[in-house]
Amino acid sequence: MRYQIVRAGASRSFPSPHAFLEQASPGAENVVYLGVDAGSGYTAGAGHAKCMFVAIELGTECLGVHTGEDQGQEGSNVVGFARFRLGTAEPSPLVELVRQPATRPEAIEAAKAAFQAAGLTVAVCGDFPGRIVDRLIRPYFNAALRRLDEKLASARDLDKTLCLGLGYPEGPISLLERTGLADHFRVAQSLYEALGQEAYAPARRAQVAARRALSAPGDSRSHLR
Repeated sequence: MRYQIVRAGASRSFPSPHAFLEQASPGAENVVYLGVDAGSGYTAGAGHAKCMFVAIELGTECLGVHTGEDQGQEGSNVVGFARFRLGTAEPSPLVELVRQPATRPEAIEAAKAAFQAAGLTVAVCGDFPGRIVDRLIRPYFNAALRRLDEKLASARDLDKTLCLGLGYPEGPISLLERTGLADHFRVAQSLYEALGQEAYAPARRAQVAARRALSAPGDSRSHLR
C-alpha cells in the first residue's frame, strides 16, 4: 500500500528511523500526516478525496477535532493514529488506529495494511480521547502513586508485589520513574480535562514532577524510593 509522508513537526510515534518511514513513496496516492501539528497539516492539504486513506497522527485529542463531526454520521477516508509510547521510552510496536462512525471500511483496511507492512501491530478503536491504552493504564498509574503517598508500602515493595503477583515485567512506580512522571501528568491531565473523571486526575507526585520539569527542562523524572 503506497503512501507519502507529510511532516508537520516532531513525531512522538516515529521519533527515530523506522521501516514505516523508509517505505514511504513521495507523490504516492495516500497521505500520512506526521508530527505534533499533523492536524494543521491535514487542514492545509488538498486532494484528499482521491486517496484510499489519509492518516493523521494524534496526541490525546479526538480525530473529529481535525475532520469535524456531523450528528454521529461523520467519517470518510480519513483515520487517526498514534503509536503507543510511554514518556521518553521508545514507542511500542502498537499502533492505535482511530475510526469515526462512518469511516470507510476500505480506508481502515488500507491504513492497517500500510502499518502492518512495516512490522507494526494495529488495534482499531473509536474516536475517543486517549483511545485504548491510555484510558486503561492512566487510572492504574494514578492509583499506584496514591497508594505510595498513603504509605501502603514502599515503592520497591509495591512494584515487587505487582510483578510477582500478576506477572508484570516491571512495576508501575519503576516504569513511571524510568519513562517520566511529568509525561504521565501531561497525558492524565489531558484526559481528566476531556472526560471529567476523577480517576484521571494526576496524582500528587505527577503534579510535583511536572512543576519540577518546568524549572528544570529535560528532567521529567522524580525519584520515588
